[in-house]
Amino acid sequence: MDLITNLSLGLTEAFLPINLFFCFVGVLLGTVIGILPGIGPLATISMLLPLTFGMEPTTSLIMLAGIYYGSQYGGSTTAILVNLPGEAASTVTTIDGYQMALKGRAGVALAAAGIGSFVAGCAATVLIALVAKPLTSVALSFGPPEYFSLMVIGLVSSIALASGSLLKALGMIVFGLLLGLTGIDIYTNKQRFTFGSIELLDGLSFVAIAVGVFGIAEIIRNLQSTDGVPPRLAQVGRIWPRLDDLRRMIAPTLRGTAIGSAIGVLPGGGAMLASFIAYNVEKPVSPNSAEFGHGAVEGVAAPEAANNAAAQTSFIPTLTLGIPGSATMAMMIGAMTIQGVTPGPNVITSNPALFWGLIVSMWLGNAMLIILNLPLIGVWVSLLKVPYRVLFPAIIAFCCIGVYSVSNSVFGVYLVIGAGMLGYFLSRLDCEWAPFVLGFVLGPMLEHQLRRSMLISGGDPSVFVTRPISAVLLLMALGLLILVSLPTTNKKRAEVFTDEV
Repeated sequence: MDLITNLSLGLTEAFLPINLFFCFVGVLLGTVIGILPGIGPLATISMLLPLTFGMEPTTSLIMLAGIYYGSQYGGSTTAILVNLPGEAASTVTTIDGYQMALKGRAGVALAAAGIGSFVAGCAATVLIALVAKPLTSVALSFGPPEYFSLMVIGLVSSIALASGSLLKALGMIVFGLLLGLTGIDIYTNKQRFTFGSIELLDGLSFVAIAVGVFGIAEIIRNLQSTDGVPPRLAQVGRIWPRLDDLRRMIAPTLRGTAIGSAIGVLPGGGAMLASFIAYNVEKPVSPNSAEFGHGAVEGVAAPEAANNAAAQTSFIPTLTLGIPGSATMAMMIGAMTIQGVTPGPNVITSNPALFWGLIVSMWLGNAMLIILNLPLIGVWVSLLKVPYRVLFPAIIAFCCIGVYSVSNSVFGVYLVIGAGMLGYFLSRLDCEWAPFVLGFVLGPMLEHQLRRSMLISGGDPSVFVTRPISAVLLLMALGLLILVSLPTTNKKRAEVFTDEV
């Protein structure tokens, strides 16, 4: 009965005209940036953060969430039509999706991606509604030591699931932790890493850093790798799948949904890993495994269902525990903090309209996406004809204006430029930014819970191992760290994250 009451509250909130409008804006933007190669939800959300300051918290989160899961839909369009994934999670879709396009079945592949994503998105939303409140009840029994240990697991998981060097991932986490501590220490009122600068007393702006390392750096990388010439497009052909195609899509979609839902809950999991695993699972179990790599519809439905399910279930640890499972979820936590909402188990009790309004909006968003993606395929195809040299000046201007509007200071613009250059330089060294963002966001919270724990225990560090839940969480983190350090595990990680799949 409580669930029905909560969903009724969510329906009331989600169907407010302003929330409906920004839900549509979010999924539309998500689809567009998913289609346009090289932008991605992370950069888009970081650029749009300044615009959410004047919105209600629920409205802003509904829009940002729509951008995230909407991009999972849009990313498949370029993957299928031009063999170029618009979003990293759609990389696997290129394998069979583009082969279908070469055979004149691009429309069927796009429909398979859209239907698989819609089914997975709806199922994942139901899962969030069912497990979020019980998980929150458990989380309410957590104290500072347990939260500290939980954040340690989140950071270790991001190291384990990074696609590159473990050592570089660890270094990026430490770098993020250090930058996150910039400013005045609230316990001692001492300045840290400010170098006498008044602008740094409040710490480094999360918005400026995010826009720089994901927006500006991404633009520089794209300018280096593109000549601005629109790609050659495949013919769309028939859109609606035949009965045989629909029959072949059912099991892969369900398996992809299950895999994506499970992976999305894990800190550090994410849509990209879910799509890789779903494809690897589907290939040997499918009765049409011989067609994989040559245009199997199962090779499109399974990863697309998985990446959309993972994108939505990643909200579970973010909303219920306050632990971001990915860099994009770290952005969502940043947006909540900016809006004055404290992420964690109290969100459901202190902001029920926000929580349940966001959940119900995901259902509405998925319905909007299936309507947008199938009838408007021709419109999305025309977007691919826009040269990148036309897009990037507008994106840079938008970034600078947005950041300046937050602080009303030129220092914010300088910070964006510096972060963009640093982001590009480190990306050339194959350093990933997802662990950095997790460290930057979790750093202050990690320190806060650590110091609270030490105050409670009178300075006795054994509090982290004498409390059962905290001890178990730390043991899990240690075990995971040891596991990913083994040579055999490193080899398997390399196989999972190669593009050949």
